[in-house]
Amino acid sequence: MPRIALLQMTSGIDPAANAQTIVEAIHAARDGGAEMVFTPEMAGLIDRDRTRGAASIVLEDDDPVLAAVCSAAAKTGLWVHLGSLAVRRSDGKFANRGFVIDGTGAIRARYDKLHLFDVDLPTGESWRESAAYVAGDTASVVDTPVGRLGASICYDLRFADLYRALSDAGATLLSVPAAFTRPTGAAHWHILLRARAIEAGAYVVAAAQTGVHADGRATYGHSLVIDPWGEVVLDMGEPAGLAFAEIDPARVAAVRSRMPVLQHRRAIPPVTIVR
Repeated sequence: MPRIALLQMTSGIDPAANAQTIVEAIHAARDGGAEMVFTPEMAGLIDRDRTRGAASIVLEDDDPVLAAVCSAAAKTGLWVHLGSLAVRRSDGKFANRGFVIDGTGAIRARYDKLHLFDVDLPTGESWRESAAYVAGDTASVVDTPVGRLGASICYDLRFADLYRALSDAGATLLSVPAAFTRPTGAAHWHILLRARAIEAGAYVVAAAQTGVHADGRATYGHSLVIDPWGEVVLDMGEPAGLAFAEIDPARVAAVRSRMPVLQHRRAIPPVTIVR
């Protein structure tokens, strides 16, 4: 069975240090027999001081973290889902962009986060991702050595129609790199990820940020791998580090045969409001 590795990180405000962590993990994943590595959202930089952080957000072609990861992928022959980086678009605006990189170091797919995290939590935390970032406008699936991967990022997890579209496009593995807050993680992380796996009859791989970051924020951790029946295959808890799991393509086929919800999906008709 294909073997994957998940990197659970506590990314900080120094892209060079974050890049080193990722590169070292890619080499360790190769030594551990993995075919593909998954990293969290914002793997290259987490900095809620937007003035300071903006100095490190550059065009994709100039991004040192992306360059280092592509080089490590080529050296090891491993595929990498670089969960996301903050990148500067050609129009000067920012995108929260994920990358699928193949074993030659080539970028096979890109995905800009569709749903931006603008919320006020009961704890008093307030987040306005749209104040700095522009939402994407396309979804993405890509064939990889561990299955057809459907890309998403963090807050996307709450929007089931995205995952329906990805599984309708043939995805057998849904990737959900994240930097979940601790309150929302404790309440909803496991439940939502298991629901997405069950609905799609697909594996879910969710590499997460964890711990207290250099900018002062705290993230939930608990990077997960969930099988198509909704069973948790891997839960990394709170420590940062690297962990491994197996992806069984036969498990996807067996679950979809047993519970053929993809075949039974129908276009939803207009809703009638009765007053």
